[in-house]
Amino acid sequence: MAMLEVRNLSKSFGSTEVLKDISFTVEKGEVLAVIGPSGSGKSTLLRCINQLEKASGGSICVCGMEMLEKNEKGKTVYASKETLRKIRLNIGLVFQNFNLFPHMSVLRNITEAPIRVLKKSREEAEKTAMELLKKMGLSEKAKSYPCELSGGQQQRVSIARALALDPEMLFFDEPTSALDPELTGEILKVIKELAADGMTMVIVTHEMGFARDVADHIIFMEGGVIAEEGAPEQLFGDNASERTKQFLQRFKNN
Repeated sequence: MAMLEVRNLSKSFGSTEVLKDISFTVEKGEVLAVIGPSGSGKSTLLRCINQLEKASGGSICVCGMEMLEKNEKGKTVYASKETLRKIRLNIGLVFQNFNLFPHMSVLRNITEAPIRVLKKSREEAEKTAMELLKKMGLSEKAKSYPCELSGGQQQRVSIARALALDPEMLFFDEPTSALDPELTGEILKVIKELAADGMTMVIVTHEMGFARDVADHIIFMEGGVIAEEGAPEQLFGDNASERTKQFLQRFKNN
């Protein structure tokens, strides 16, 4: 079953076309890694799917619900507010800079949305939050505040917060870019465990080894288009395009 279908997606900022005719599908339980140089449109793609940016054209279907599509006149139109709300509840987004509420405890950061959005009781929300914190290895940090945590711990709380809404699919926008190498390992371990549990994920990442080991499918973006896509063994193998090889070689050199 396709959890995400993107067809001919485009996005422009003024006269600058950032995404050009992007099409791909993510199946249930699949992990898609999106790689490519800075400025290639990776984060904009995620922001369009998560309704943080408005697409200029094309169609997006999430969990069988059309987010935007062309009408009879060929104009791209968004779905109703109620449909867009349902779609938002089906997907979670983990940002690169954590985006935790600094004035709230870890526990409240995780329980706020389930209580306000899903109308869960505080008792139920806190029970789920503590289970997620245990899974993240942070049970003892429930009463701490974000400023008292390391970057790796804050990112694990961010993941727990996204999971607390019980989404069908998780999106990660460079989840380790703000972390040093030691803390990066903590986050990659958590994402690997989520993949093993069958969570459907789309991950924008610059961690090439991680993309190769965890992803079922990889998209290489450049200049706002999908330059190449395929299984990890294709993009990291001898049959990859010369441009993909050049990009990956640059990472090896760094």
